Amino acid sequence: MVGSIEVKNRNLYTNGNIQNGNCLEEKLNELRGLLGKADGDPLRIVGVGAGAWGSVFAALLQDNYGQFREKVQIRIWRRPGKAVDRATAEHLFEVINSREDVLRRLIWRCAYLKYVEARLGDRTLYADEILKDGFCLNMIDTPLCPLKVVTNLQEAVWDADIVVNGLPSTETREVFEEINHYWKERITVPIIISLAKGIEAALQPVPHIITPTQMINRATGIPIDNILYLGGPNIASEIYNKEYANARICGAEKWRKPLAKFLRQPHFIVWDNSDLVTHEVMGGLKNVYAIGAGMVAALTKESATSKSVYFAHCTSEMIFITHLLAEEPEKLAGPLLADTYVTLLKGRNAWYGQMLAKGEISRDMGDSISGKGMIQGVSAVGAFYELLSQSSLSVLHPGENKPVAPVELCPILKTLYKILILREQSSQAILQALRDETLNDPRERIEIAQSHAFYRPSLLSQP
Repeated sequence: MVGSIEVKNRNLYTNGNIQNGNCLEEKLNELRGLLGKADGDPLRIVGVGAGAWGSVFAALLQDNYGQFREKVQIRIWRRPGKAVDRATAEHLFEVINSREDVLRRLIWRCAYLKYVEARLGDRTLYADEILKDGFCLNMIDTPLCPLKVVTNLQEAVWDADIVVNGLPSTETREVFEEINHYWKERITVPIIISLAKGIEAALQPVPHIITPTQMINRATGIPIDNILYLGGPNIASEIYNKEYANARICGAEKWRKPLAKFLRQPHFIVWDNSDLVTHEVMGGLKNVYAIGAGMVAALTKESATSKSVYFAHCTSEMIFITHLLAEEPEKLAGPLLADTYVTLLKGRNAWYGQMLAKGEISRDMGDSISGKGMIQGVSAVGAFYELLSQSSLSVLHPGENKPVAPVELCPILKTLYKILILREQSSQAILQALRDETLNDPRERIEIAQSHAFYRPSLLSQP
């Protein structure tokens, strides 16, 4: 009788995921074999950071492979002490009571009462506490499966075989420098999959971009062949709700192909690609222009015409920048535009731009917004502007026939920098940037990039 209850409730956690158990076990055994795992020694997968995508990624793995307890252990680390405010607790209670499966699960786990008390204001809930019950603070409306949550970083990572970086790029270096202290005496080399979309700029010895995988490599000394990036045009909550999606895992062939197979699900297709850094940078670039798209949508009351004009300008700038960063930029056009499109439709960066333009939030609130998490596009605006304003990267201005910094041909990026970083202009300035007084067709910017040898390998630290 006890056994039947356990199976019944385990099914409640899977969110409707149906895959052949034998097929899953075969994929798990194959990855265990590649990592040299002996019988009785579970494959240890740890998520570091519990934002929306990091939490969903861990939950997808738990749904798929959590049934094989002797062969795999899946857990997630997040910092302790983050309190859930009263309004969020009340909303969470509504979500719980609207989902019979979630309600039954919490009652069965004797966890329902604490959500009643929190709704009444008689108890304070914490983000790590609710994550154990399957609720991500940045994505309250999408209940996940219960997760094994660890709040001590050393305990979480010291023996991990695979670490999934779900941290914002702005926190990646600091946390992985701490992790490195716990890995000093490791014999085996872990695999790291980074989900982070953001960049930093460095100007010495030459202007170049630093990506999260590079931060991890420098912080830990883990070989770059063991560090991969996974990204794609998707929204975390929709993936967990079984909307069809795809992504690419990029990095060395030794690990990307078996990991793509391991991560692939009927509704979540994972491809693989060797171009690690460029795909990672493109994931950060689209966040820049998503903020501007949100501003335009709010300021023009969702005018289709205005949004399409903005799209024409921002895509021409992204294509221009891509020609500086990639030797074969044409290969990136599809993934970049797809990722940009989904972010403009429903991403947090577009939402942030909308809220700024409406006056519902302000820059003084910082880049981390309650209920949304880190707005990565803000720091990316600063990084791309700083890099592309360097005179050492000068290109020939077609109209003035003189060398100028690349940013001078990117009016949207310049305007976003003035709004978000310098704070010397209001969101209204983005509309003025669209009204191009020079009457330059955005097509001309693309033609300039295509007709000149723009590629600067030093920008991505390439030889």
